[in-house]
Amino acid sequence: MNSVIKGASYVLVHTPDMVYYNGTTQTTEMVVNPDSEYLKEVKPNLRSYEDAVKYWPNQTYIGNVHPDELAGVEFPWYDKKKEDADRYGKYGEIMPEEEFLFLVQACDQFEVVRLDKDFVAEYKDKFAADPIIGEDIVAMIHEGVELSEIEHFVNEEHAEGLYFNDKLVGCVKRAHDIDVNLSAHVMHENLMSKASSVLALLYAVRNAGIDKAEVEYVIDCAEEACGDMNQRGGGNFAKAAAEIAGLVNATGSDARGFCAAPTHAVIEAAALVKSGAYKTVVVTSGGCTAKLGMNGKDHVKKGLPILEDCLGGFAVVISENDGVSPEIDLNVLGRHTVGTGSAPQNVIGSLVADPLDRVGMKITDIDKFSPEMQNPDITKPAGAGDVPLANYKMIGALAVKRGELDRKELANFTTEKGLTGWAPTQGHIPSGVPYIGPACEDIKEGKIKNAMIIGKGSLFLGRMTNLFDGVSFLIHGNTAAEEEAAAGVSEEEVKGLIAKAMKDFAATLMAE
Repeated sequence: MNSVIKGASYVLVHTPDMVYYNGTTQTTEMVVNPDSEYLKEVKPNLRSYEDAVKYWPNQTYIGNVHPDELAGVEFPWYDKKKEDADRYGKYGEIMPEEEFLFLVQACDQFEVVRLDKDFVAEYKDKFAADPIIGEDIVAMIHEGVELSEIEHFVNEEHAEGLYFNDKLVGCVKRAHDIDVNLSAHVMHENLMSKASSVLALLYAVRNAGIDKAEVEYVIDCAEEACGDMNQRGGGNFAKAAAEIAGLVNATGSDARGFCAAPTHAVIEAAALVKSGAYKTVVVTSGGCTAKLGMNGKDHVKKGLPILEDCLGGFAVVISENDGVSPEIDLNVLGRHTVGTGSAPQNVIGSLVADPLDRVGMKITDIDKFSPEMQNPDITKPAGAGDVPLANYKMIGALAVKRGELDRKELANFTTEKGLTGWAPTQGHIPSGVPYIGPACEDIKEGKIKNAMIIGKGSLFLGRMTNLFDGVSFLIHGNTAAEEEAAAGVSEEEVKGLIAKAMKDFAATLMAE
């Protein structure tokens, strides 16, 4: 039987100070053009926490708004507020920056994180009040140090500052004096990814309705790498996050593949469960500080607030077939191979048409496609257009070319089979997986029968290959009852054949 998706989580962390102090666009500008007009405009164009919570795409990401509802909201969205917005959603939450810094310290196992004692005194109880945060995590919080100690590390020891409301409230120290892989910058980046992954794990276990002890394997699929000078990307974010989340029976490993990694990881998890290696596997990922404010220059230039002000995270719980939950069909896997090439038509063909051909399905047999679900509010002002819509047009055009769709139906195809993008531009986060949670709900409620999740990756960014990458898989309703019924019929047929054979054999003996 196929593996099933028991639950999913989606979390955001509003980190406006990290936009300025840690986003690559901003920190690069500080080096090459420290007196730039853009840097002067960053802080005035950062959103408040309340505005980030009321932002329609953010409410969609955490599950308070269905993607279909978002599609009905007049575009653009940055200037519109969802007035009844809530910090907490069915899939997760939007955590404020001051609380997140406590979770970061809880994730620190080597005393590289320092928080100001006055900051701790003021906000620790607020962090502890979050219903998803248990006493075990709160117990990991230190009481804080003098601000002068933090200032020393930042000014004299190359530590990365931690800020709240543009005020220094802590730091991340370097973990080695000369190893660049353990520099304060890298430690900061990795701890933020780990902490947001922990938050996603906590919600995923809750949403799946399972005990933490049931999780046997965790796969992390973020875009960071942890290690030292002898193994710079050795890992293991997965097991490190599982430790803080209290998944005491879990082991794990990291999967890396740029934006395609989450889809690769889900396929691997489904295969591990179906093979019987593990009963319950969780795919998880934290956010990426480097991509905060990535398109900030274009947003400011066009009068928008800086919309890339949140770290993203997600987790998906995959387990043995329970007879109810939507299945991951491993018979329908798309893959961009070494020989596929980078032509858009070839890419879409390998990820969409080829896997459907293998099982005798048409493109039009799929109810919903979830490719790169980037928020067009972010990408259009930056000149990248509406990324999901561009994908749907290519898929629809391929269906027309294959004779499965009339050209006149192309516009309807993008609406009926497509989704409006809502995911933050956190690299790997938008690539297919944001729809897994809503898709499972839509399938269980009978709104759709299936959905194809498509992940793509730009491998050439690593300067190791010019290749593109991508994989896809199909989610559909649970078929366990059908399989059992089919198995029952087969068993009866086998018994009938055996009985007939014995009867014929007996008749032969009597005749002799």
